[in-house]
Amino acid sequence: MWPAVQRLGAKLNPLIRVGSRRWFLEVGAAGLGGALLPGLSGAPALANASAGDKKSVILIWLSGGPSHIDMWDPKPDAPLEIRGPYKSISTKLPGVQFCEHLPLQASIADKLSIIRSVDCSASNHTPITMQAGNPFARRTNDGKDGAGYPSMGSIAAKFRGPNDPDLPAFLGLADSWVSDVWGAGHMGSPYEPAQGLNLAAELALPAGITIPRLQDREQVRRELSSFGRRTESHPLLQRMDHNTRRAYEMVRSGKVQQAFKVEEESEATRAAYGSESIGQKALLARRLVEAGVTFVLVSGAWGYFDHHGDSVRWGGIEKGLTPLLPRFDQVLHTLVTDLEQRGLLDSTLVMMMGEFGRSPKINKDAGRDHWLPVMSMVMAGGGLRHGQVIGSTDRHGGAIASRPVRPEDLAATTFKHLGIDLNSHWTDQVGRPIGIVQNNGKPIAELV
Repeated sequence: MWPAVQRLGAKLNPLIRVGSRRWFLEVGAAGLGGALLPGLSGAPALANASAGDKKSVILIWLSGGPSHIDMWDPKPDAPLEIRGPYKSISTKLPGVQFCEHLPLQASIADKLSIIRSVDCSASNHTPITMQAGNPFARRTNDGKDGAGYPSMGSIAAKFRGPNDPDLPAFLGLADSWVSDVWGAGHMGSPYEPAQGLNLAAELALPAGITIPRLQDREQVRRELSSFGRRTESHPLLQRMDHNTRRAYEMVRSGKVQQAFKVEEESEATRAAYGSESIGQKALLARRLVEAGVTFVLVSGAWGYFDHHGDSVRWGGIEKGLTPLLPRFDQVLHTLVTDLEQRGLLDSTLVMMMGEFGRSPKINKDAGRDHWLPVMSMVMAGGGLRHGQVIGSTDRHGGAIASRPVRPEDLAATTFKHLGIDLNSHWTDQVGRPIGIVQNNGKPIAELV
């Protein structure tokens, strides 16, 4: 979308680049309205929800496909080539074991739900299927990826909107946007995620402009009156008018800038999340949902859980996965604990997952390959019933043995948490109604 916005901005620049006093109009028409605020357009009813209704989601995306056997579904009695290099440790749940490198998560297992039987057979090396919670949304490599189906975050943007109208509904914190974030599909650009890593900079006020000055709308109107008469009939500006107003309101409120001030957190809090990118993004995600963003997607680096072996970029299990596990152990533990201490855990659903699992057998390069039949994921918060393991795999971790959980069930659970009617539908490009939950998906009964 961004190149198109740049082209649009180039068309508008001769009309609107007339100095900092008109900056907010330029931002709204040529930048924010088209690229960074898509999740705001058309944000509906619940944008003014009371504090008790402010439900949110934080999805921590483990790009590349995390190895379930080496994390949450260890097989300590299997042969070495199956069980891998790690020992298993006990958790706070009797009889439930995690990998030895997840001691912090093990200590709060009573606050987690570990789903060991996620059916990801429709997925691929892509965020599409699992972030959409839809087996019909797939990578196809033909220019029609996703079949037009939107992500869960975009559904949240359309059918719930932001918890605060001065903030985006759906925001992504990812370095690799195309590879790690799935958007609105055919539901339309108003429901695409805002690009969180660029948002604060784009909303920064230029020299000489202050919030009080922007709040003096009458003064702004006087300053722009002459300019407005010359441009009010311009068709591009007419089409952008709504987004311009939203951009102006967002800048005027200053809430986005405030949410991004991670430096205001105590040194102890920042250290608890960790200095790595994923930790600081998780801390920012907590600040964003606290401020009023409904759905935040957090991703570290593209593909860094893709542990095929020591001969490829991210290495194998022992050399590649081992350094990552303590970081993600710390991040999930800190996020869940922090949300709980702030009274936000019941209103915030936390999910940690990737696109699929990894093969039961360690390959010749000391790694594991892509594995679509099953993966594990973790959930916390959201006022759901936790302290349990849902589903199981066979003795080698290669197939679902009990209680399959499908992508569409995950979507139904997420939407139910957000208070979205599961019978809702959106309209595609030719006017057909498309249900937000496909393939008869149901909320996960053990959780709700």
